[in-house]
Amino acid sequence: MQIDGDAYQRALGEELRELRKRRGWTRKELNERLQSDISLQTLATYELGTRQCSVVRLAELCLAMGETPQDLLARVHRRVFAEEPGRLRLDLAAVVADRQPELLPLRRWAQDRLRQAGVLSLAVQLDLAAIDWLAELCGVATSELLPRLRRLSGHADDDGDPPARTGTADT
Repeated sequence: MQIDGDAYQRALGEELRELRKRRGWTRKELNERLQSDISLQTLATYELGTRQCSVVRLAELCLAMGETPQDLLARVHRRVFAEEPGRLRLDLAAVVADRQPELLPLRRWAQDRLRQAGVLSLAVQLDLAAIDWLAELCGVATSELLPRLRRLSGHADDDGDPPARTGTADT
């Protein structure tokens, strides 16, 4: 199994940000609860996944938010490596970058999701009902959309079989 370091870092940042937001805290409020002194900019870069977090710093962040580091890392690991059965992991940045004209409504949906999350890259897991809805939105059959979505996120080789796992972030 290969680790996509950037995807892992983004997933870790997203989990940290979601955990802080579930507490209803700003970065400043979290910073006030930390044992060591770190800048708000550093906290922001951890949450964006653009800066690596040391194990000690991760433990400090988790404990300040009442979370065990192992539980947070387990969620990150599931997001990066485990695609749930009956679901498709879709990389929204790949959707936005795609230029198939008939998928314009899908691109707009992906852009909106990225804007709402405040990130440049995000992967989501879609169940069949969501894929059906997206197909209807684009005016194409689900059976036509599904292979396109798999190709966009690198989930299918030319023969339609799933490729070897490399991992992506997840929501």
